[in-house]
Amino acid sequence: MFKILREKLSGWRKKTAEELDEVVSTEKGRKIGESKLESFLWDLEMALMEADVAFPVIEEIKQKIQEDLVGKRITRQVSFSDGIERALKDALRDVLLVEPLDFIDFVKSHEKPVVIMFVGVNGTGKTTVIAKLAHLLRKNKLSSVFAASDTFRAGAIEQLEIHSQNLGVKIIKHQAGSDPAAVSYDAIEHARARRKDVVLIDTAGRMQTNVNLMDEMKKIKKVAQPDLIIFVGDALAGNDAVEQAEKFNEVVGIDAAILSKIDADAKGGGALSITHSIGKPIIYVGTGQEYDDLEPFDARWMVERIFEV
Repeated sequence: MFKILREKLSGWRKKTAEELDEVVSTEKGRKIGESKLESFLWDLEMALMEADVAFPVIEEIKQKIQEDLVGKRITRQVSFSDGIERALKDALRDVLLVEPLDFIDFVKSHEKPVVIMFVGVNGTGKTTVIAKLAHLLRKNKLSSVFAASDTFRAGAIEQLEIHSQNLGVKIIKHQAGSDPAAVSYDAIEHARARRKDVVLIDTAGRMQTNVNLMDEMKKIKKVAQPDLIIFVGDALAGNDAVEQAEKFNEVVGIDAAILSKIDADAKGGGALSITHSIGKPIIYVGTGQEYDDLEPFDARWMVERIFEV
């Protein structure tokens, strides 16, 4: 997990520490100036780009490290490696820092049924994430209903139906090609009548540049009036996932994100960039194909994994 990002940042820390150590004998007691840091920050930019970190995020990380290190005195008592690692960790935490969202607490404290709409492109594992959340809700004594509002593909309805059978969760579905907003409406009415806690709305996942899809998302939102809109992104997609999140956020608004396939993500740039790009939290990450393979996400979680040995 995050192998490339970890290797790139480790290499940058080591090189920077060694170069600063070389100048101790000739510049002892002097402060680290901006010109001294310039080449180090250029190397950092290249390392982060190779790990698929979005450019605006790179710029903010560089700025925060510059603010942290410029003016520090060069002395033999300073461990450059430790100081650089600390500055880098602080910068990474800062770009990941947004208002957190405790999903289970939100559901428990909200008026029922809680309506949650999931958006994202095909192949991100959106339907599997929905099933994992239904499983998590049940473990917390909360009931749910599936709304099969991806009526564009018959296969999507069938996939959600399999999860419905496995989990014992009611699914509301119409025929393929029917109005997805109508499916959402029927699912919400069913939840109200049967006193279900949560409605989980699956939606179509054609490319985010598809105008008809985006109009469809707007209609579902207008009809369902969701309490949460969650973007599901593929961690392996890197900057593509960031662009997808930004587009869906622009069209329907996103309250939180979930990243799938995080266990196979060697680069790590997408996970680092999405929160910063849309200003909304990543609440869970998918770590496998089983229903229990969903792990809470926070800035500390990510930073610890980037710097783990």
